[in-house]
Amino acid sequence: YPEESPEAKITMNCRARANPPATYKWRLDSRDIDMDADDHYSFVGGNLVISNPVKNKHVGMYSCVATNDYGAIISREASVQFGYLDFFSSEERQSVRVKEGQGAVLLCAPPPHYPAELSFRWMLNEFPIFIQLDKRRFVSQTTGNLYISKVDASDSGNYSCFVSSPSISKSVFSKFIPLVPLAERPIKKYPADLKVTFPDTTALVGQNITLECFALGNPIPVIRWRKLDGQLPSTHELGMSGAHLHLNNVQFEDAGTYQCEAMNSKGKDYHSARVSVEAYPEWVDHINSTEKAIDSDYTMSCVASGKPKPYVRWLKNGTVYDKKEMKFTGLTFEDSGMYQCIAENHHGVIYANAELRVIACAPTFEHNPVKRVLGAKNSRVVIKCQPKAAPKPSFSWSKGTELLSNSTRMFIWEDGSLEILNVTLADEGRYTCFAKNDRGKANSTGSLSITEATKITLAPSNADVTVGESARMQCAASHDSSLDITFIWSLDGHVIDLHKDRQHYERTPNGSSNGELLIKNTQLKHAGRYSCTAQTPLDNVTASAQLVVRGPPGPPGGLRVTDITDKSVRLQWSCGADNHSPISKYTIQYRDSFSKDVWKDATTSPEVIEGNVETATVVDLFPWTEYEFRVIATNTLGTGDPSTPSAEVLTLEAVPVVAPSDISGGGGTSRELTITWTPVQPQYYSGPNFGYIVAFKPHDGSEWWRVTVADPEARRYVHKNASISPSTEFEVKVKAFNSKGEGPFSHTAIIYSAQDAPSEAPTRVEGKALSATEAIVWWLPISHSHVDGYQVKYWKKQDDSEGGAHRVAVPGKGNHTRLEGMKPDSHYLIEIRAYNAAGYGPPSPHFQIYTKKAPPSQPPRIIGKKLKGHLVNIAWEHVEPLWNESSIDGYKVLLRQQGHSTGMLYTTSRRTIDLPVPREGDFVVEVRATSEGGDGFPSFILNSSLFTGKL
Repeated sequence: YPEESPEAKITMNCRARANPPATYKWRLDSRDIDMDADDHYSFVGGNLVISNPVKNKHVGMYSCVATNDYGAIISREASVQFGYLDFFSSEERQSVRVKEGQGAVLLCAPPPHYPAELSFRWMLNEFPIFIQLDKRRFVSQTTGNLYISKVDASDSGNYSCFVSSPSISKSVFSKFIPLVPLAERPIKKYPADLKVTFPDTTALVGQNITLECFALGNPIPVIRWRKLDGQLPSTHELGMSGAHLHLNNVQFEDAGTYQCEAMNSKGKDYHSARVSVEAYPEWVDHINSTEKAIDSDYTMSCVASGKPKPYVRWLKNGTVYDKKEMKFTGLTFEDSGMYQCIAENHHGVIYANAELRVIACAPTFEHNPVKRVLGAKNSRVVIKCQPKAAPKPSFSWSKGTELLSNSTRMFIWEDGSLEILNVTLADEGRYTCFAKNDRGKANSTGSLSITEATKITLAPSNADVTVGESARMQCAASHDSSLDITFIWSLDGHVIDLHKDRQHYERTPNGSSNGELLIKNTQLKHAGRYSCTAQTPLDNVTASAQLVVRGPPGPPGGLRVTDITDKSVRLQWSCGADNHSPISKYTIQYRDSFSKDVWKDATTSPEVIEGNVETATVVDLFPWTEYEFRVIATNTLGTGDPSTPSAEVLTLEAVPVVAPSDISGGGGTSRELTITWTPVQPQYYSGPNFGYIVAFKPHDGSEWWRVTVADPEARRYVHKNASISPSTEFEVKVKAFNSKGEGPFSHTAIIYSAQDAPSEAPTRVEGKALSATEAIVWWLPISHSHVDGYQVKYWKKQDDSEGGAHRVAVPGKGNHTRLEGMKPDSHYLIEIRAYNAAGYGPPSPHFQIYTKKAPPSQPPRIIGKKLKGHLVNIAWEHVEPLWNESSIDGYKVLLRQQGHSTGMLYTTSRRTIDLPVPREGDFVVEVRATSEGGDGFPSFILNSSLFTGKL
């Protein structure tokens, strides 16, 4: 109950099925509520209403007791708590200053609240601008903290934690926290560092849970998940760019140790925790209402599953029952009443209710007389005798006038039923059951008729087929003509559902006494023992045959990896099932840490692995790379399923063998020599501590200068030296190194030192959005005499990447340009820099533009068109924009000749217009809504439709 609720009452429902109708009372914390002593309480039927609830009086556990002449039952308990969410402290939050490239954590520190469940978002600068979460920014739904893996200049602003309590529909937000990125050049890189991790977690069966992991680092770390003691559940999903692992509909087998791994080019970080699965109580066996005879014995059974194991207790008529076991010996009328079985663990409580009614009466067959029974010749027959009687009666039987007694063929059961074995035609006749107790006696007569026995006349035969072929299993039977016969097929003891499995199974229609089964497109799973059961209402008979299905081999097992070197490993395995066709060869496949989703055929020694071999060497691997392997068997009938993948193995380190490519350079600022290259791909690192050695010398010099660049992702090196003259020719070469040594040099390239490039950034950058997809930007040109033009670069801020940025070149001394191809309702960053032959100058500060919302997508619906002399009146319905579309400013009406794209354009804020009718030629009228985001889709009217009434 929200403490600030405008509806000042709480209503709890209680209704019981009862005849006569029940009366109700309520309990608070196991004590009866005195309705007269507290005027806050009132009844509406069986419902309890608490008016103007008071926290210190009305918090607690409530239960309802329903009573009538037959007993009383108590409801499950309901909890009443008062929900609240306080406001954040009014104290100012301190600024957070972080170097660009470093990670940042903004603490939320939510205010006091109840219940515990909250959701968190963060605002930027003002309400309701919420930050967009992506692989760089993450909000923990456990703590509410905002994490930025690497800070850049665009993150500058004031941040506020926005907290919502869904249970009481209230939200509050904190004081703003200024985030100040500190410029640093060059921006440093930092290894992955997990800051958000999940604790040991307990989930309930059927529940959905979310595990969180997020890391700081530059480059932005990639999050990967695994289950250390098995495969991730098939129902798992990833969210928030991998920071969330959702486990849906959790089952006991999902329990285990889960690990998240954060990785970037500078390092890795791991976290593991245990997920335990428990269960709410659930009935395995529970009590049901029943009538029992006086003086009889009776045991009530209640069994519940759950984890932890539930504790079971009993109530009779709403009070604790004083017996430890619900076992009655010699029932009395006092044992009648309403019984409740309650199973409870710390996850919850379940109830089972039942009435026990103890009765006493003379035997009567009024509702259940002895019936006519049919029996197949030579079969077993049971004629039931089930009168209502209390206490239990004694039984005797007669056939006609002959009194029957127990023999080797006939037996009277304790419950009164008569059993006859190996019946013959001589057993036909009328049978009477006599029942007697201390309150009276009664009898009832039925009859027994004998039919012919069912026999299999055509039994199924053993068959042998190849995968994909069809097989027929014959089955026919003779039976008594007065009875219906049914054929039931089973495979290895499991009944075949011919409708569900109709893709592979079909009954062949060939008379009512034939049950032939057609098995189509046989698969390996269809092999086994097939049993045909011919069944009538009275008897059944079964015959069986074996089906062998030959097919591709099963998956090999026991895969092990040994003898690991830098470029090879040795595999050993055990052969799987050959499925009745010898294995001819094996294929080994691998996947590495750089292509987790793709399995590739491995190069092996021997090159062809014969079917009688269970070991091979995989060669031509990359050093210092994680691999998984699997083995696939093949025979003359096809290729089987792969083995379970091996555990991940890491090949040994080696000296690099690949040199950087595309050695180039030049440009840059004055007195600089800029050297660039294409970095070596990670699979060629061959070991840790990977980097580059850059060597260069003047073209006419003899001594090479060597510089070490430790960043494996580096693609350039800038050598600064005041003695370097502009456009000086240099020879340059680059090679890779790691902890094992140095690799070969690249080819030698000729490059030139820089001219004097522009040293200033354009200033006074301004702009505005023109529509949903276009904007205009302008700036103050720089005074540098060697400027060939300007580059304008723009990209969506939430993409967190300039890689996909659009670029516009403005030659000469131009100072404005139009930006096109933008996305509607989006936040764009814009930077401008001057360039010349020496390269680009420094960029301007980022300028931000918000594009307009998209124009309306719905065309106006034409609702009227009339000719009025030389005018035509067009009317249309108002266009209602969607939530993500711009508001309607008015309408544009274009009158043009058919086949032309231009004509007379009219604008109006009304929903009707009079247009002049052209004197000659066919014409078209276009009507569209217009908004600040642009023009919407048009509706078209042809002049011929003005006379036919059609659009």
